Amino acid sequence: MDFSDKEQVEELVEGCISRNTKYQKLLYKHMYGKMMAICYRYARRPEDAHDLFQEGFIKVFEKIERFNFNGSLEGWVRRIMVNNAIDHYRKNKNKFAISETSIEETDIADENEGENMFEGVGVKQLLQYVQELSPVYRTVFSLYVMDDYSHAEIADELGISEGTSKSNLSKAKKNLKKMILEQLRNEK
Repeated sequence: MDFSDKEQVEELVEGCISRNTKYQKLLYKHMYGKMMAICYRYARRPEDAHDLFQEGFIKVFEKIERFNFNGSLEGWVRRIMVNNAIDHYRKNKNKFAISETSIEETDIADENEGENMFEGVGVKQLLQYVQELSPVYRTVFSLYVMDDYSHAEIADELGISEGTSKSNLSKAKKNLKKMILEQLRNEK
């Protein structure tokens, strides 16, 4: 099936709305790699990523009749996966303990600082490092860097201040930088 052909996408969506397993399997298989990559960015362990993926796809099939063909089907599914990861974060928020106390201006780094620090690091390795971040840092980093959320949007989604979002991003980048530098030292 050609996912760039609007008629074929309409056929696929209609098939999924009708709960036709042929079309559901087709959508699932087509989206698996890209959507699983999203789930890995938000999860600490592969098992958690698989759980996020499964929960997300259940939501996709439950809400498929809401897809209005404004934009791509992939973008719509991606949004559900990201929102599912955010929902998971919110449910477990007390475990992660976001702290808004004593955020100083020095904690909030320039957003452009260290943008080149990921050069030379493979995608697979970077993903592994992101998974090693604390849940708070991992979520903010993924939303901001990989999913193009603004700090205002992150603050709204996670129920934190923009300053906390900026601080968590800065700390996530610092932790990633430490991991990358450690890797480089070990390779020498």
